[in-house]
Amino acid sequence: MTDTITEKASWLNRMKSGLVKSSEKFAQNLAFLSGGGRIEAEDLERIEEALIAADLGPAVAARIVARLAEARLAGAIDMARVRQVAADEIARIMEPLARPLLVTAFPRPHTILVVGVNGTGKTTTIAKLAHNFQEDDYAVMLAAGDTFRAAAVEQLRVWGERLGVPVISGREGADAAGLAFTAMEEARASGRDVLLVDTAGRLQNKAGLMDELAKVRRVLGRQQPGAPHDTVLVLDATTGQNALSQIEIFREVAGVTGLVMTKLDGTARGGVLVAAAERHALPVHAIGVGERLGDLRPFDARAFATALTGAAP
Repeated sequence: MTDTITEKASWLNRMKSGLVKSSEKFAQNLAFLSGGGRIEAEDLERIEEALIAADLGPAVAARIVARLAEARLAGAIDMARVRQVAADEIARIMEPLARPLLVTAFPRPHTILVVGVNGTGKTTTIAKLAHNFQEDDYAVMLAAGDTFRAAAVEQLRVWGERLGVPVISGREGADAAGLAFTAMEEARASGRDVLLVDTAGRLQNKAGLMDELAKVRRVLGRQQPGAPHDTVLVLDATTGQNALSQIEIFREVAGVTGLVMTKLDGTARGGVLVAAAERHALPVHAIGVGERLGDLRPFDARAFATALTGAAP
């Protein structure tokens, strides 16, 4: 129990450290409140603009300002109170969406299709998810379905060797659906609990990507009703508001069922995850705040909200 508590505290500290740039941006945008005292009605508009500038989006900013307006009537509000109100509202938005990836499919394997734009850290995220499943004693298999990028296939093979996880791959340019078929057959034959399938992230030809992903989904579904059981979109926090358009595209082309956000350690744009949650209401499965295998963990809405805003825990 002590080890579990220590590990959780270590992870929360890393998340807080990873979000420090976002927290600093939040504070800088609200620097005009540093004098404390009562917030006047005209200040609320400036606060709303500052929250939007912190990548929280207009809808979330409006919700926070509405809460602040209520609090203002009760007395003086200083920066600490603004942080707390913002954290409470962000947690209220995010908590219903904090859902870890669970292995529920029977018969096995539980199949997870992983999608996202090239460069988001998708392949590394697959390795980190595999590691997390291994920690829970699940047997994992990977499928290198981004067949047009030799580097992605090789990267997944390297991760597979490091983790001791089999990787199903084919020649460069091979049919992704055919590879998914082979991977499913291998996973079933070898008794794997989880099959993680990498996919292409080329948006230059949206119609072609749509056709490819639709074919992969059909093939998996024919082999095992209900597969893929999850379709997870990997987002790069450093892209800011562009992440919102990526969600729209991949919901259309791939039927995304949940999100993982990476690179929160290298950006001041962590607020975009809140904007994404408010707009799309998709489950947030995990966030990444570092390069190590253990730096991708299930999403904790309250911890994220306090780290993002700099509010007291």
